[in-house]
Amino acid sequence: MSSLDCCDSAGSWVNPYGLLFNALALIPFWHYLLGFLIVSVLFLYNFLEFHLLEDVFSGFRGSPVSLTYNSCSHIYDSVVSKCRVLRGRYLATPWLSSPHIQTVFLNFHGRPPAFSYRRQLFHATDGGTIALDWLMSRDVSGGALLMDSSISKNDTTPLIVVVPGLTSDSASAYIKHLAFNMAKHGWNVVVSNHRGLGGVSITSDCFYNAGWTEDIRLVINYLHKEYPEAPLFAVGTSIGANVLVKYLGEDGENTPLAGAVALCSPWDLLIGDRFISRRLVQKFYDRALTIGLQGYAQLHQPRYSRLANWEGIKKSRSIRDFDNHATCLVGKFETVDTYYRRCSSTSYVRNVSIPLLCINALDDPVCTREAIPWDECRANKNIVLATIKHGGHLAFFEGITASGLWYAWL
Repeated sequence: MSSLDCCDSAGSWVNPYGLLFNALALIPFWHYLLGFLIVSVLFLYNFLEFHLLEDVFSGFRGSPVSLTYNSCSHIYDSVVSKCRVLRGRYLATPWLSSPHIQTVFLNFHGRPPAFSYRRQLFHATDGGTIALDWLMSRDVSGGALLMDSSISKNDTTPLIVVVPGLTSDSASAYIKHLAFNMAKHGWNVVVSNHRGLGGVSITSDCFYNAGWTEDIRLVINYLHKEYPEAPLFAVGTSIGANVLVKYLGEDGENTPLAGAVALCSPWDLLIGDRFISRRLVQKFYDRALTIGLQGYAQLHQPRYSRLANWEGIKKSRSIRDFDNHATCLVGKFETVDTYYRRCSSTSYVRNVSIPLLCINALDDPVCTREAIPWDECRANKNIVLATIKHGGHLAFFEGITASGLWYAWL
């Protein structure tokens, strides 16, 4: 007789497992269904890092913007301390109260404003072609697009260069939000698309990467020469922010820029590489970005087939795989880690010599907070680092209808 059997009051032997099964069978099915739904909701709430309950308990007041800066910073005293947005609070759209939901919503339904750019093809010294997409402040005045005027050589309207993120271009939702709002506030905007993006073919053997600063340097110098009276600024987003900060550190006081903004920079690519392969949810982003890179490579297959490992590119399952089979070979980097170390903007922060505002969300699911160079930013009196508790990657939706991005109003 099994040791699991037991004796009832009548002296007959019964199996406790049978008793348990019979007891469970008495519970209505809808109780199980309700329990399953509750467990599933709790799992998803934690897995997707929702913060709706936190927002509810705080009375939907949002989180304050945390500022890190040097105590001797004249930028903070003269500019940031007077900026209502940076001195205020950020509350995410309640039905987008998850960094993952925000980020996905931005990429698939970002609600960008409707307008058209003016295109200029800029030819680099190596034969490469860069698409410069212009949006003038006059083009959006009064909410209507006026395509009958161009910028004059002695125009004094502030000019801002936008550097998109990885595989993004001027048509990306967050770029259009940025460009439109800056133009409405009286700026002339130029989106400097990466090589091979924005519908432009690759015309040389040079491709962009996370640390390729030559293109933005050429574009900025060109714009300064063409429009010497216009104050010149730049905004970099994601990988574009990494490129911009690296450029600022390389050129120091020699840049013609009067100021810059780095939005959701990955900062340290080696840390970012480890982070994006750490958890299941991050691996989804890794895979999605890899597919985007493979699509970019497919557009320019003839050159990639000649310069890189095409079979390896097709089989890549992660950004690291793609960088190993493509970026390192085209950019002549010995290893992927070497590429990440050389191109990380963290090493260049100390040399930034113009006013730089850096913005990062602490719940960014792509660019981890672990890579933010807090001490380096604090040590440089030209830098103010603004961190927000929530916001996702380049999302920062606000308002009940999620019609605007918080940073687009800075």
